Amino acid sequence: MSGGLCLCLAVRTLPIDSSELTPAWLSGVLDAEVVDVTVLDHASTTNQRVRIGLTYASPGAGPASLFVKLAPQDAAHGEMVGARAMGEREASFYADVAPSADLRVPRSYYAASADDGTFALILEDLGARGCSFSDGAWGVSADAAAGALEDLARFHARFEDPAVRSAVAPWLAVPQPQAGDIIAQLMRAVLDEHGDALTSAYVATGELYINHHARLDELWNAGPQTYIHGDTHIGNVFLDGGRVGFVDWGLSRVSTPLRDVSYFLTMAVDPQARRKAESELLQLYLDVLRTAGGADIAFDEAWSAHRLQAAYTVVATFLAFMPSYVASDGQVLGAALRRHSELALDDLEVVDAVRAAVGA
Repeated sequence: MSGGLCLCLAVRTLPIDSSELTPAWLSGVLDAEVVDVTVLDHASTTNQRVRIGLTYASPGAGPASLFVKLAPQDAAHGEMVGARAMGEREASFYADVAPSADLRVPRSYYAASADDGTFALILEDLGARGCSFSDGAWGVSADAAAGALEDLARFHARFEDPAVRSAVAPWLAVPQPQAGDIIAQLMRAVLDEHGDALTSAYVATGELYINHHARLDELWNAGPQTYIHGDTHIGNVFLDGGRVGFVDWGLSRVSTPLRDVSYFLTMAVDPQARRKAESELLQLYLDVLRTAGGADIAFDEAWSAHRLQAAYTVVATFLAFMPSYVASDGQVLGAALRRHSELALDDLEVVDAVRAAVGA
Protein backbone atom coordinates (compact mmCIF):
# COMPACT_ATOMS: atom_id res chain seq x y z
CA MET A 1 0.00 0.00 0.00
CA SER A 2 1.19 3.52 -0.78
CA GLY A 3 0.03 6.25 1.56
CA GLY A 4 -0.02 9.98 1.11
CA LEU A 5 -2.41 12.85 0.80
CA CYS A 6 -5.10 12.38 -1.83
CA LEU A 7 -7.78 15.02 -2.13
CA CYS A 8 -10.76 14.73 -4.47
CA LEU A 9 -12.00 18.30 -4.81
CA ALA A 10 -13.89 20.13 -7.53
CA VAL A 11 -13.68 23.57 -5.93
CA ARG A 12 -10.32 24.60 -7.40
CA THR A 13 -9.92 25.48 -11.08
CA LEU A 14 -8.18 22.55 -12.73
CA PRO A 15 -5.44 22.87 -15.35
CA ILE A 16 -6.25 21.81 -18.90
CA ASP A 17 -2.68 21.61 -20.20
CA SER A 18 0.89 21.62 -18.95
CA SER A 19 1.23 25.41 -19.24
CA GLU A 20 -1.31 25.77 -16.43
CA LEU A 21 0.77 23.71 -14.00
CA THR A 22 2.11 26.93 -12.57
CA PRO A 23 4.06 27.46 -9.36
CA ALA A 24 1.04 29.23 -7.86
CA TRP A 25 -1.40 26.42 -8.67
CA LEU A 26 0.96 23.68 -7.49
CA SER A 27 1.76 25.58 -4.30
CA GLY A 28 -1.92 25.54 -3.48
CA VAL A 29 -2.49 21.83 -4.01
CA LEU A 30 0.82 20.61 -2.58
CA ASP A 31 0.73 22.85 0.49
CA ALA A 32 4.34 23.86 -0.15
CA GLU A 33 5.69 27.00 -1.85
CA VAL A 34 6.75 26.07 -5.39
CA VAL A 35 8.91 28.70 -7.10
CA ASP A 36 9.65 27.02 -10.42
CA VAL A 37 8.17 24.25 -12.60
CA THR A 38 9.88 22.53 -15.53
CA VAL A 39 8.05 20.22 -17.94
CA LEU A 40 10.30 17.17 -18.26
CA ASP A 41 8.05 15.16 -20.56
CA HIS A 42 4.59 15.55 -22.12
CA ALA A 43 2.80 12.74 -23.95
CA SER A 44 -0.76 12.28 -25.16
CA THR A 45 -2.49 8.92 -25.47
CA THR A 46 -5.90 8.42 -23.88
CA ASN A 47 -5.06 11.35 -21.60
CA GLN A 48 -2.28 13.91 -21.21
CA ARG A 49 0.65 12.59 -19.20
CA VAL A 50 3.15 15.13 -17.91
CA ARG A 51 6.33 14.79 -15.85
CA ILE A 52 7.34 17.94 -14.07
CA GLY A 53 10.37 19.03 -12.08
CA LEU A 54 9.78 21.32 -9.12
CA THR A 55 11.87 23.82 -7.18
CA TYR A 56 10.67 24.89 -3.73
CA ALA A 57 11.26 28.00 -1.68
CA SER A 58 12.45 25.67 1.06
CA PRO A 59 14.70 22.96 -0.43
CA GLY A 60 13.29 19.49 0.16
CA ALA A 61 9.78 20.75 0.95
CA GLY A 62 8.37 18.28 -1.55
CA PRO A 63 9.28 15.75 -4.24
CA ALA A 64 11.73 16.93 -6.90
CA SER A 65 9.53 15.56 -9.68
CA LEU A 66 5.93 14.45 -10.09
CA PHE A 67 3.70 12.77 -12.64
CA VAL A 68 0.55 14.64 -13.66
CA LYS A 69 -2.41 13.25 -15.57
CA LEU A 70 -4.84 15.64 -17.26
CA ALA A 71 -7.90 15.35 -19.50
CA PRO A 72 -7.23 14.87 -23.24
CA GLN A 73 -6.93 18.07 -25.26
CA ASP A 74 -8.65 16.44 -28.24
CA ALA A 75 -12.34 16.71 -27.32
CA ALA A 76 -13.42 14.15 -29.93
CA HIS A 77 -10.87 11.66 -28.61
CA GLY A 78 -11.99 12.27 -25.06
CA GLU A 79 -15.62 11.67 -25.91
CA MET A 80 -14.92 8.58 -28.02
CA VAL A 81 -13.01 6.69 -25.35
CA GLY A 82 -14.85 8.16 -22.38
CA ALA A 83 -11.58 9.55 -21.08
CA ARG A 84 -13.28 12.29 -19.08
CA ALA A 85 -15.50 9.85 -17.18
CA MET A 86 -12.46 7.66 -16.69
CA GLY A 87 -10.60 10.59 -15.17
CA GLU A 88 -13.38 11.17 -12.67
CA ARG A 89 -13.39 7.47 -11.75
CA GLU A 90 -9.63 7.41 -11.30
CA ALA A 91 -9.68 10.51 -9.13
CA SER A 92 -12.25 8.79 -6.92
CA PHE A 93 -10.08 5.70 -6.67
CA TYR A 94 -7.08 7.68 -5.42
CA ALA A 95 -9.21 9.63 -2.97
CA ASP A 96 -11.18 6.78 -1.43
CA VAL A 97 -9.62 3.40 -2.20
CA ALA A 98 -5.88 3.78 -2.70
CA PRO A 99 -5.06 4.85 0.88
CA SER A 100 -6.20 1.46 2.22
CA ALA A 101 -5.55 -0.79 -0.79
CA ASP A 102 -3.07 -3.60 -0.21
CA LEU A 103 -1.67 -3.09 -3.70
CA ARG A 104 1.34 -1.25 -5.05
CA VAL A 105 -0.15 1.90 -6.55
CA PRO A 106 1.40 5.35 -6.96
CA ARG A 107 1.33 7.70 -4.01
CA SER A 108 -1.21 10.42 -4.67
CA TYR A 109 -0.63 14.07 -3.78
CA TYR A 110 -3.81 15.42 -5.33
CA ALA A 111 -6.76 14.03 -7.28
CA ALA A 112 -9.73 16.04 -8.48
CA SER A 113 -12.39 16.17 -11.17
CA ALA A 114 -14.90 18.84 -12.18
CA ASP A 115 -18.33 18.87 -13.78
CA ASP A 116 -16.92 20.17 -17.07
CA GLY A 117 -14.95 16.94 -17.58
CA THR A 118 -11.56 18.26 -16.53
CA PHE A 119 -9.52 16.34 -14.02
CA ALA A 120 -6.06 16.41 -12.51
CA LEU A 121 -4.09 13.65 -10.82
CA ILE A 122 -0.74 14.44 -9.21
CA LEU A 123 1.13 11.24 -8.45
CA GLU A 124 4.59 10.14 -7.45
CA ASP A 125 7.12 9.99 -10.26
CA LEU A 126 7.58 6.23 -10.41
CA GLY A 127 10.41 6.48 -12.92
CA ALA A 128 12.42 8.63 -10.54
CA ARG A 129 11.99 5.90 -7.92
CA GLY A 130 13.53 3.34 -10.27
CA CYS A 131 10.28 1.62 -11.25
CA SER A 132 10.13 0.03 -14.69
CA PHE A 133 7.45 0.43 -17.37
CA SER A 134 7.04 -1.50 -20.60
CA ASP A 135 5.87 -0.29 -23.98
CA GLY A 136 5.32 -3.93 -24.85
CA ALA A 137 8.98 -4.80 -25.41
CA TRP A 138 8.87 -7.06 -22.34
CA GLY A 139 6.17 -8.76 -20.32
CA VAL A 140 5.75 -9.67 -16.67
CA SER A 141 7.66 -12.79 -15.62
CA ALA A 142 5.92 -15.80 -14.09
CA ASP A 143 7.39 -15.07 -10.65
CA ALA A 144 6.28 -11.44 -10.69
CA ALA A 145 2.90 -12.47 -12.06
CA ALA A 146 2.39 -14.84 -9.15
CA GLY A 147 2.90 -12.01 -6.67
CA ALA A 148 0.58 -9.72 -8.62
CA LEU A 149 -2.17 -12.33 -8.70
CA GLU A 150 -1.85 -12.86 -4.96
CA ASP A 151 -2.23 -9.10 -4.45
CA LEU A 152 -5.25 -8.98 -6.77
CA ALA A 153 -6.85 -11.97 -5.05
CA ARG A 154 -6.72 -10.27 -1.65
CA PHE A 155 -8.00 -7.01 -3.13
CA HIS A 156 -10.87 -8.79 -4.87
CA ALA A 157 -11.77 -10.79 -1.77
CA ARG A 158 -12.00 -7.63 0.33
CA PHE A 159 -14.44 -5.92 -2.00
CA GLU A 160 -16.78 -8.84 -2.65
CA ASP A 161 -18.87 -7.59 0.28
CA PRO A 162 -21.29 -4.92 -1.04
CA ALA A 163 -21.25 -3.27 2.39
CA VAL A 164 -17.49 -2.79 2.15
CA ARG A 165 -17.80 -1.33 -1.33
CA SER A 166 -20.54 1.01 -0.16
CA ALA A 167 -18.52 2.18 2.83
CA VAL A 168 -15.26 2.75 0.96
CA ALA A 169 -16.41 3.69 -2.55
CA PRO A 170 -20.14 4.47 -2.73
CA TRP A 171 -19.68 5.88 -6.24
CA LEU A 172 -19.16 2.32 -7.50
CA ALA A 173 -22.93 1.89 -7.31
CA VAL A 174 -23.40 4.45 -10.11
CA PRO A 175 -23.96 2.48 -13.35
CA GLN A 176 -21.27 2.93 -15.96
CA PRO A 177 -22.45 3.89 -19.47
CA GLN A 178 -22.63 1.01 -21.93
CA ALA A 179 -21.35 1.60 -25.45
CA GLY A 180 -21.64 -1.84 -27.02
CA ASP A 181 -23.52 -0.63 -30.10
CA ILE A 182 -21.01 2.15 -30.76
CA ILE A 183 -18.05 -0.16 -30.23
CA ALA A 184 -19.56 -2.72 -32.60
CA GLN A 185 -19.94 -0.05 -35.28
CA LEU A 186 -16.35 1.09 -34.85
CA MET A 187 -15.13 -2.50 -34.98
CA ARG A 188 -17.07 -3.08 -38.19
CA ALA A 189 -15.25 -0.16 -39.80
CA VAL A 190 -11.82 -1.34 -38.56
CA LEU A 191 -12.33 -4.93 -39.72
CA ASP A 192 -13.49 -3.76 -43.14
CA GLU A 193 -10.48 -1.48 -43.59
CA HIS A 194 -7.71 -3.45 -41.86
CA GLY A 195 -8.88 -7.07 -41.94
CA ASP A 196 -6.05 -8.12 -44.27
CA ALA A 197 -3.49 -7.09 -41.62
CA LEU A 198 -5.15 -9.10 -38.84
CA THR A 199 -5.07 -12.79 -37.99
CA SER A 200 -8.05 -14.97 -38.85
CA ALA A 201 -8.81 -15.56 -35.17
CA TYR A 202 -8.75 -11.82 -34.46
CA VAL A 203 -11.15 -11.10 -37.31
CA ALA A 204 -13.44 -13.99 -36.36
CA THR A 205 -13.59 -12.82 -32.75
CA GLY A 206 -14.34 -9.30 -33.90
CA GLU A 207 -17.17 -10.56 -36.12
CA LEU A 208 -18.60 -12.53 -33.21
CA TYR A 209 -18.53 -9.42 -31.06
CA ILE A 210 -20.29 -7.36 -33.73
CA ASN A 211 -23.09 -9.91 -33.96
CA HIS A 212 -23.34 -10.89 -30.29
CA HIS A 213 -21.92 -7.97 -28.28
CA ALA A 214 -24.83 -7.74 -25.85
CA ARG A 215 -24.54 -11.42 -24.96
CA LEU A 216 -20.76 -11.26 -24.69
CA ASP A 217 -20.95 -8.25 -22.40
CA GLU A 218 -23.23 -10.32 -20.15
CA LEU A 219 -20.85 -13.27 -20.16
CA TRP A 220 -17.78 -11.11 -19.50
CA ASN A 221 -19.45 -9.66 -16.40
CA ALA A 222 -21.05 -12.84 -15.08
CA GLY A 223 -19.96 -14.47 -11.84
CA PRO A 224 -19.14 -13.27 -8.32
CA GLN A 225 -18.98 -9.49 -8.16
CA THR A 226 -16.23 -7.33 -6.68
CA TYR A 227 -14.23 -4.18 -7.35
CA ILE A 228 -11.85 -4.72 -10.27
CA HIS A 229 -9.14 -2.66 -11.96
CA GLY A 230 -10.66 -3.45 -15.35
CA ASP A 231 -7.64 -2.75 -17.58
CA THR A 232 -4.64 -4.76 -16.35
CA HIS A 233 -2.58 -4.80 -19.56
CA ILE A 234 1.19 -4.33 -19.76
CA GLY A 235 0.89 -0.57 -20.26
CA ASN A 236 -1.00 -0.17 -16.99
CA VAL A 237 1.38 -2.03 -14.72
CA PHE A 238 4.91 -1.33 -13.51
CA LEU A 239 7.65 -3.16 -11.67
CA ASP A 240 8.93 -1.84 -8.35
CA GLY A 241 11.80 -4.20 -7.75
CA GLY A 242 10.13 -7.58 -8.18
CA ARG A 243 6.63 -6.38 -7.29
CA VAL A 244 3.99 -5.51 -9.87
CA GLY A 245 2.13 -2.24 -9.34
CA PHE A 246 -1.04 -0.99 -10.99
CA VAL A 247 -1.81 2.39 -12.57
CA ASP A 248 -4.66 3.82 -14.69
CA TRP A 249 -7.76 3.01 -12.65
CA GLY A 250 -10.17 4.85 -14.96
CA LEU A 251 -11.98 1.65 -15.99
CA SER A 252 -12.26 0.29 -12.45
CA ARG A 253 -15.77 -0.92 -11.62
CA VAL A 254 -17.82 -3.75 -10.15
CA SER A 255 -17.60 -6.96 -12.16
CA THR A 256 -16.27 -10.51 -11.95
CA PRO A 257 -12.70 -10.76 -10.65
CA LEU A 258 -11.87 -13.14 -13.48
CA ARG A 259 -11.86 -10.16 -15.84
CA ASP A 260 -8.77 -8.78 -14.11
CA VAL A 261 -7.13 -12.19 -13.88
CA SER A 262 -7.64 -13.22 -17.50
CA TYR A 263 -6.71 -9.83 -18.91
CA PHE A 264 -3.56 -9.70 -16.79
CA LEU A 265 -2.52 -13.19 -17.90
CA THR A 266 -3.11 -12.53 -21.59
CA MET A 267 -2.10 -8.88 -21.87
CA ALA A 268 0.55 -8.26 -19.21
CA VAL A 269 2.40 -11.54 -18.68
CA ASP A 270 5.16 -12.44 -21.13
CA PRO A 271 3.47 -14.79 -23.66
CA GLN A 272 6.10 -17.51 -23.29
CA ALA A 273 5.85 -17.33 -19.51
CA ARG A 274 2.06 -17.46 -19.75
CA ARG A 275 2.16 -20.56 -21.91
CA LYS A 276 4.38 -22.38 -19.43
CA ALA A 277 2.71 -21.30 -16.19
CA GLU A 278 -0.84 -20.25 -17.11
CA SER A 279 -2.67 -23.08 -15.34
CA GLU A 280 -0.52 -22.83 -12.23
CA LEU A 281 -0.95 -19.05 -12.04
CA LEU A 282 -4.71 -19.30 -12.37
CA GLN A 283 -4.86 -21.98 -9.67
CA LEU A 284 -2.69 -19.85 -7.39
CA TYR A 285 -5.08 -16.93 -7.76
CA LEU A 286 -8.10 -19.13 -6.98
CA ASP A 287 -6.41 -20.57 -3.89
CA VAL A 288 -5.47 -17.15 -2.50
CA LEU A 289 -8.91 -15.72 -3.29
CA ARG A 290 -10.61 -18.52 -1.37
CA THR A 291 -8.17 -18.31 1.55
CA ALA A 292 -8.72 -14.54 1.78
CA GLY A 293 -12.46 -15.08 2.19
CA GLY A 294 -13.47 -14.58 -1.42
CA ALA A 295 -15.50 -16.77 -3.74
CA ASP A 296 -14.65 -20.46 -4.06
CA ILE A 297 -14.34 -20.85 -7.84
CA ALA A 298 -13.52 -24.26 -9.31
CA PHE A 299 -10.57 -24.37 -11.68
CA ASP A 300 -12.57 -25.78 -14.62
CA GLU A 301 -15.12 -22.98 -14.23
CA ALA A 302 -12.36 -20.38 -14.08
CA TRP A 303 -10.56 -21.84 -17.10
CA SER A 304 -13.74 -21.76 -19.20
CA ALA A 305 -14.30 -18.16 -18.15
CA HIS A 306 -10.66 -17.35 -18.97
CA ARG A 307 -11.10 -18.55 -22.55
CA LEU A 308 -14.20 -16.38 -22.96
CA GLN A 309 -12.61 -13.38 -21.26
CA ALA A 310 -9.70 -13.61 -23.68
CA ALA A 311 -12.08 -12.55 -26.46
CA TYR A 312 -12.29 -9.14 -24.84
CA THR A 313 -8.68 -8.51 -25.86
CA VAL A 314 -9.94 -7.80 -29.38
CA VAL A 315 -12.37 -5.16 -28.10
CA ALA A 316 -9.57 -3.66 -26.04
CA THR A 317 -7.04 -3.45 -28.88
CA PHE A 318 -8.85 -2.72 -32.14
CA LEU A 319 -9.14 0.98 -31.26
CA ALA A 320 -5.42 1.28 -31.96
CA PHE A 321 -6.47 1.58 -35.62
CA MET A 322 -8.64 4.62 -34.98
CA PRO A 323 -7.23 7.98 -36.18
CA SER A 324 -6.97 9.50 -32.71
CA TYR A 325 -4.77 6.60 -31.59
CA VAL A 326 -2.70 6.32 -34.76
CA ALA A 327 -1.74 9.97 -34.27
CA SER A 328 -0.91 9.51 -30.58
CA ASP A 329 2.20 8.46 -28.70
CA GLY A 330 0.81 4.97 -28.01
CA GLN A 331 1.38 3.28 -31.36
CA VAL A 332 4.17 0.98 -30.18
CA LEU A 333 2.20 -0.17 -27.17
CA GLY A 334 -0.93 -0.62 -29.29
CA ALA A 335 0.90 -2.95 -31.68
CA ALA A 336 2.36 -4.93 -28.79
CA LEU A 337 -1.02 -5.35 -27.14
CA ARG A 338 -2.56 -6.57 -30.38
CA ARG A 339 0.23 -9.15 -30.63
CA HIS A 340 -0.55 -10.33 -27.09
CA SER A 341 -4.19 -10.65 -28.12
CA GLU A 342 -3.44 -12.60 -31.29
CA LEU A 343 -1.28 -15.11 -29.41
CA ALA A 344 -3.86 -15.61 -26.67
CA LEU A 345 -6.67 -16.11 -29.17
CA ASP A 346 -4.76 -18.96 -30.80
CA ASP A 347 -3.36 -20.51 -27.62
CA LEU A 348 -6.72 -20.62 -25.85
CA GLU A 349 -8.81 -21.49 -28.93
CA VAL A 350 -10.97 -18.52 -28.13
CA VAL A 351 -13.06 -18.50 -31.31
CA ASP A 352 -14.38 -21.99 -30.56
CA ALA A 353 -15.13 -21.03 -26.96
CA VAL A 354 -17.05 -17.90 -27.99
CA ARG A 355 -19.03 -19.68 -30.70
CA ALA A 356 -20.11 -22.33 -28.22
CA ALA A 357 -21.05 -19.72 -25.62
CA VAL A 358 -23.21 -17.60 -27.94
CA GLY A 359 -24.58 -20.47 -30.00
CA ALA A 360 -23.00 -19.30 -33.24
